[in-house]
Amino acid sequence: MRETILTSLKKIEEDFHVKILFACESGSRAWQFPSKDSDYDVRFIYVHKKEDYLAIDPIGIGSKRDVIELPINNLLDITGWELTKALRLFRKSNPPLLEWLRSGIVYYQAYSTMEQLQALSTSIFAPNSCLHHYLNMATNNFREYLQGEEVKIKKYFYVLRPVLAAGWIEKYHEFPPLEFSTLVNHLVPEGSLKDEINTLLKRKLAGEELDKEPKIQVINQFLHEEIERLRKYANTLNNSTPNFTPQLDLLFRDTLEEVWK
Repeated sequence: MRETILTSLKKIEEDFHVKILFACESGSRAWQFPSKDSDYDVRFIYVHKKEDYLAIDPIGIGSKRDVIELPINNLLDITGWELTKALRLFRKSNPPLLEWLRSGIVYYQAYSTMEQLQALSTSIFAPNSCLHHYLNMATNNFREYLQGEEVKIKKYFYVLRPVLAAGWIEKYHEFPPLEFSTLVNHLVPEGSLKDEINTLLKRKLAGEELDKEPKIQVINQFLHEEIERLRKYANTLNNSTPNFTPQLDLLFRDTLEEVWK
């Protein structure tokens, strides 16, 4: 699959006349709980030629899109963000982008841009915005998938992971690791809750279907209580963040020079 992904990325460069700076895996494979039929969620960052930026209509306005998306097939989902879009989101401590930078599955990386972003990511990390992102994700998924006497069992992972990510931010004051098992091992005490979570994880990794089953009360109770507790904690945090715009402007200009020299 790696060769197929690299071939697709090369074709994107040729078809769209861009250069790709970075491509990684996101989603369940990066979180280390893929099912046997999980697709590959490839995310990348790219840059246009200099002259494309020196125009009266900036990238992202009108027909000049700042996203490249390939048609999704049964196994492969490839989406990329243009560099200035990525930098504006990075400035706001965007959690999906920060997850890309920490992905353990990197398909491609060129030039120095990503190394510089990774070095800046610790300083730019904003606990408040990241906490609200994960709590909103957890709340929406909990409400949609885990109510009633029978629930879609595999959806537990898509509530547990953001709740634990928020818990990691509260405990360690840093951006959380992607790996689900790391979050569980550090944040969930020994006992029935951890046993139930690990049983679900083993079943998912073994390829079980994990369709509708009776809800797991100990997990539901934990999720309900943690979402409420962490929501109160998030509301106590300071919203102010340093202004990194001058550094990111310079990084953008340096990237253009490096890539298109």
